[in-house]
Amino acid sequence: MGSTRPSMQELIGRRRRAGFVGRGDERAAFRENLDFPPEDERHRFLFHVHGNAGVGKTFLVREMEQIARERGALTAYVDEGVGSVPEAMAAICRQLAQQGRRLKKLEELLTAYRERRHEAEAEVATLEPAPEGPSPLATTAVRLGMAGLGALVPGAGAFVGAVDAGQLADRAARLKARLSARFRNQEDVQLVLAPERVLTPRLLDELSDLTSSVPWLVLFFDTYERTGPYLDGWLHELMTTDRYGALPADVIVVTAGQHPFDTVRWGGFADFMTDVPLGPFTEAEARGLLADRGVVAESVVGEVLRLSGGLPVLVSTLAEARPADPDDVGDPSATAVERFLKWEPDPVRRAAALACALPRRLDADVFRAVVDGPEEEAEALYDWLRGMPFVSERGERVQYHDVVRAPMLRLQRRRSPRGWVERHGRLAETFGGWRAERRAGLDDPWADEDWRELRLAEAYHRLCAGEQAALPFVLGIIVRACQRGDEEARRWARMLVEAGADTQAEAVTRWGGDLLHALQHPNTADALALLVDRGALDTVSRALALAIRGGIFRTGGDYERALVEYDRAIAHDPELARAHHGRGGARAGLGDYEAAIADLDRAHALEPDNPRHLATRGEYHRIARHYDCALRDLDRAIELDPTRTLAWASRGATRAVLGQDEHALSDLNRALEMDPGFVWALVRRARVRRSRGEREQQLADLDRAVALSPESPWVWCERGDARRAVDREEEALADYRRAIGLDDTYASAYASRGALHSAHGRDEQALTDFDHALSLAPDYPWALAHRSKVHRRTDAYDKALADAYRAVELDPEGAWALANKIQTDMSVGRLERARSDLERYLTLGGDLAWAHEQLAEVHLFSGRYEDALAELDTAGVRCDVYLSTRNWSLARQEAERPGMIDRARGRLGLALAVGGGEGIAAARPLWRSFADAARRPDAYPPSVHDLIETVISAGLQAWPELDTRLHRALAVPHDWTDLAALTDCLTTLLHSPGIDRARLAPRLARAIAARDAMRVRYAE
Repeated sequence: MGSTRPSMQELIGRRRRAGFVGRGDERAAFRENLDFPPEDERHRFLFHVHGNAGVGKTFLVREMEQIARERGALTAYVDEGVGSVPEAMAAICRQLAQQGRRLKKLEELLTAYRERRHEAEAEVATLEPAPEGPSPLATTAVRLGMAGLGALVPGAGAFVGAVDAGQLADRAARLKARLSARFRNQEDVQLVLAPERVLTPRLLDELSDLTSSVPWLVLFFDTYERTGPYLDGWLHELMTTDRYGALPADVIVVTAGQHPFDTVRWGGFADFMTDVPLGPFTEAEARGLLADRGVVAESVVGEVLRLSGGLPVLVSTLAEARPADPDDVGDPSATAVERFLKWEPDPVRRAAALACALPRRLDADVFRAVVDGPEEEAEALYDWLRGMPFVSERGERVQYHDVVRAPMLRLQRRRSPRGWVERHGRLAETFGGWRAERRAGLDDPWADEDWRELRLAEAYHRLCAGEQAALPFVLGIIVRACQRGDEEARRWARMLVEAGADTQAEAVTRWGGDLLHALQHPNTADALALLVDRGALDTVSRALALAIRGGIFRTGGDYERALVEYDRAIAHDPELARAHHGRGGARAGLGDYEAAIADLDRAHALEPDNPRHLATRGEYHRIARHYDCALRDLDRAIELDPTRTLAWASRGATRAVLGQDEHALSDLNRALEMDPGFVWALVRRARVRRSRGEREQQLADLDRAVALSPESPWVWCERGDARRAVDREEEALADYRRAIGLDDTYASAYASRGALHSAHGRDEQALTDFDHALSLAPDYPWALAHRSKVHRRTDAYDKALADAYRAVELDPEGAWALANKIQTDMSVGRLERARSDLERYLTLGGDLAWAHEQLAEVHLFSGRYEDALAELDTAGVRCDVYLSTRNWSLARQEAERPGMIDRARGRLGLALAVGGGEGIAAARPLWRSFADAARRPDAYPPSVHDLIETVISAGLQAWPELDTRLHRALAVPHDWTDLAALTDCLTTLLHSPGIDRARLAPRLARAIAARDAMRVRYAE
């Protein structure tokens, strides 16, 4: 059978509670509150205990905890050992688990939070740019990157888009997009950006389940003067609003600190809280405690009352030794602590009590390092010390009450300054040795809590030892603590305050206070500025501080300020690879990828085997369309670190652009095997499936992406694009509306919806959306190109040209933008400009078949028939060439080829060829056949119907109809290419035997005049 004997801790606790004297009214009020159900107006949900140090707040709180447990309540106790709301939740989870009630879902989410936070901290300075955003065209995208981390990563707070210049104006949208690209789902994004928003609802759900089976749950928050700055606002929202959900009514909160509650925040809620102010013991209470300890001699009682001032911790401490004779009554210099030590008859205990005041925290190992004596006596001596009233439990460790520890430290420092220095020096060496042992095997020691605690203790004792270089040394460490985050930086700042007070070193105290003031902001940027400006940092630490500041600004989207800090860092330490990498990220955020790559070149040269440098540079090469270089870097990054998910995904995206769909799919599948929730990889794989014609699989991937990241406008917009491509118009519109509802500054959603309206002929709505997108992101090339098409279709050629040229200016390597410019130039007759651009287009890897077809058309319109045939030797081009050169038989032969005669174009060519060779009368049946084909809904766009009917009327010599159609056609603007095609057909007809040339010639002249006027108007 298992032992039912109580543990040592339980026995110590019982003895302390048995001797708890005083605070009867406060205990009675708390006990009575447990008798009232939550619905009773007398019930109070919040108790706030407050008073000066030493008045017994912690003792009372612990007594309340025991009262609650005796009533069957579950309890959790939180003190300054936590540094944030998530850490407080973790402490609550641990203590409830010890009582057999695990909050499993919250524990899992807290584990995910720590992992995601660590990823952010590890990656922020070198994180690859986030992938691209929505792109209705196969060859373009609104590239999203990583923006600010708020208050999490290396002092910057949460992490992660840069958007190509002009894509998204709002930094919050960039941040959300980049985090969505990096993390599994939107909850992970929020978990990093605002952990309380994600964790607190889970906590409330768990508490609701928990409290259904227990009468009460009591949460105690001690040392509130330290924890209140980050817990008070959260507790207020938790208890007084429904922002996070419903807090069970059978939860009671107890806070304890030195200050009264903030009346501005809590003043309106006095009816549900109890204020518990504590002062020193009354004389009756103090005498009661002393009598309980057997201290009744009036002379001794009087001396204890005088020395303690009624502070419960001192009364209890002085009573512990049960003194019978105040042998030095009347010595005004004697302190309460000195009196206690003299009344303790055992010199070993007295020495141990003094020595153990030196470390800030104490456990059995530290005790053995501090106290000299036989090992066999150490355990009993440590147990005695733990039972002292001024020693309280803090998790696995114990610590002295400040009211007792402070005078003990003063006593030792004044009694033996050299001994003080020597003992602190030995402790610094001890903690340093333990730290070095702990460091073995750790990739990142700052990620290890035990290592950090040892480092902190070592630094404290070096400061107390008064080493000349200790303060600059510690300030250098605080730079690295700032890299860990503002919570860690605050721990170090508080340590400075304590070390300064314990050694009366004003400079140290001032540094701690100033850093704490700077750390009131939501990141460590101000604290780092203070360290750089005033701290006597070594060159390496100064450069690192500047680089961390650069990272804060970069991840916050303030790339210009980031560049300034990175430049300063590099000026101090040109070998700091981190600074070169970070500066590359800032330049990428500004859209200067060539400069970013140059920075990554330097980072790589300094650390050639660092896969982050290679993966980041590879991604920048991909964005800059240096695909061979991208593949080289990404291959090497994967070789060095096969677990780099983003490197696999980026290589897959690169291979997709190169048309290597099988390899791209393999890489993206690999990335998703390692991280099934990697939303960006899902979207990229969906694009590969689109190019493979696998529409169902594409939509399945995008459905999964939406499920994983329902708060990401990018993902909704991407699925809208996919639905638009398969004519699921209403569903696509719903996706775009959802994206805009999530972020009404998301330019891509407006642009994509504009493209949908444009595809369905809703030009006015399309222009409204494109205009709005470009008001948000004026330098958005894809929106410019698509608006250019609508302007061209609505005959606003000046605007079409301006948009088309600007799009190419912004994206000179974008084949899709150049293609639109080529079409726009041809629409106004700029044939030579189009020809030059087409020759360049062929080098960009766009749609080569389309480019050759357009070049052939340019050559035909320009009369370069041999060049046209050399460019595209097809039946259609040959037919056009033979018609233009009056080779009627060969033109007819080409028009009658299979694949030509079945189309309207082939029938037109045949009618023109027969008319030219055999006469207009012979061609009449063929013109009727062409008319039947041309009038089918899918034969020609509505904008050219009057032009087509003009040609048909001329072929049939229906002169009144021809005049009507020609007048209507020329009454509105048309693309120059359409007018040129009309004039070519009429010119060919003019050479047909039997045509009424006298009638046709003036009509042809009108068409030629319109064509040439169009060209002259828009000539360069």
